[in-house]
Amino acid sequence: MIVGVVRSGLVEALHPVTAAAVDPHGRVLATLGDDLERPFYARSASKPLQGAVAQAAGADLVPEELAVVCASHGGQPIHVAYVRSILAGAGLSEDDLVCPPAWPMTESAARRAAVSGHDRPLPVFHNCSGKHSGMLRACVASGWSLDYPRFDHPLQRRIAGFLTEMCRCPTEPAGVDGCGVPAFRTTVVGLAGAFARLAVEPDLAPIRTAMARFASLTSDGDRREARLARWFPAAVKGGAQGCLGVAWYGGLGVAAKSWSGDPAPAAVAAVELLRRLAVLPDSPFEQLAEVSRPPVLGGGEVVGTLEPVGG
Repeated sequence: MIVGVVRSGLVEALHPVTAAAVDPHGRVLATLGDDLERPFYARSASKPLQGAVAQAAGADLVPEELAVVCASHGGQPIHVAYVRSILAGAGLSEDDLVCPPAWPMTESAARRAAVSGHDRPLPVFHNCSGKHSGMLRACVASGWSLDYPRFDHPLQRRIAGFLTEMCRCPTEPAGVDGCGVPAFRTTVVGLAGAFARLAVEPDLAPIRTAMARFASLTSDGDRREARLARWFPAAVKGGAQGCLGVAWYGGLGVAAKSWSGDPAPAAVAAVELLRRLAVLPDSPFEQLAEVSRPPVLGGGEVVGTLEPVGG
């Protein structure tokens, strides 16, 4: 599938995208584009599955905390507060986080941090600090070393095995994610299948419920994942370099990967596939215009849209 910028009838800035819809049994129901079995690193789209492993290892998180553990959060005060709460529940502090120091990912949160007197980036502001706090809490509960980013750490071995089982495809060799923990690979079909199972399997109900109910904790209020979750009964999670997973409560997983690395075309493709499958009715589709057909600005005015133009 090709997603492109369309303005004044001219198509430009083409983004090749692959998307797939898969049922919980691994059956492929619909696809857009090619390269269905091309591997890529799922990056933060893996967080719901990483969070599920942490919870199963004894993290004992309440729904709001689970939402933050599955998050690429914006660094808003509420996100930071929940990260600190998760750590405190295990007798730890933000000094135990090994994710890199960062400023909040959301501009308004970064400004608020600066106005509040923060003069340097902090690990707790990192968008992955929720995931890291959940991993630390699981380590304490299971009596494991706090050196959790190691590839051979018991927690990471459990995560690797669970991702392989859920995606039904090889997930190794692993790489290193931007936050320092292992990043596992998959395919569009594999990621869609994992999200299909996230949508229906009883043991994963706390994860999908927390993500859907507290979508603004799992991302930030204005991001495309939160917008989609507000208008569609699903758990939605994006990852760096343009990948997206959707776990529809009706029992369907949709995944999209933008091979240009731009996240917006992946969301366009995912919503388009849901529309073609008649899973997403007209009214929510119209309300999701900023995700399904995001505007292109010129001089502060809308001069085009990002939309499917082929495939």
